[in-house]
This record gives sequence, structure tokens and C-alpha cells, in this order.
Amino acid sequence: MARNQAPSRFVEVYTQKAPGINKILVDMVTGVNYFWHSEADGYGGAAGLTPLLNPDGSPVVTPPEMFMPR
Repeated sequence: MARNQAPSRFVEVYTQKAPGINKILVDMVTGVNYFWHSEADGYGGAAGLTPLLNPDGSPVVTPPEMFMPR
């Protein structure tokens, strides 16, 4: 991390690069997990972001403390 730069609000916990790019991100403030998909690297590719949902329709939440240094 660059000097004087605030920590990122999102932590990338999973990446898969074929086909396209799939990532799971965790919001460090709320703990909500998001699924991000992009069809292409760089500019011009379609992409989407949506919260990951449990079978009952509630968002998947990971306690942010899981990512804090011990």
C-alpha cells in the first residue's frame, strides 16, 4: 500500500480467470460478499457486480474481523 493511502474498503478473496474474470469481494465495513464478473480485461468489456445471496435470499456476510491482522 502506498504511503498515506487509506486501506481498501474491499478485499478480494477469490479470483477465477476463465472464462472471463470472476471475483468474490468482501466489503470490510459491512461484511457483505459481492460477486464481480468481467468479460474482458481492460476497457470496453462488459462487467457486473451483485451481492452473493444465501438460499433464503439474504446477503452472504463474512465478519470483517476475519481479515484483520492478529
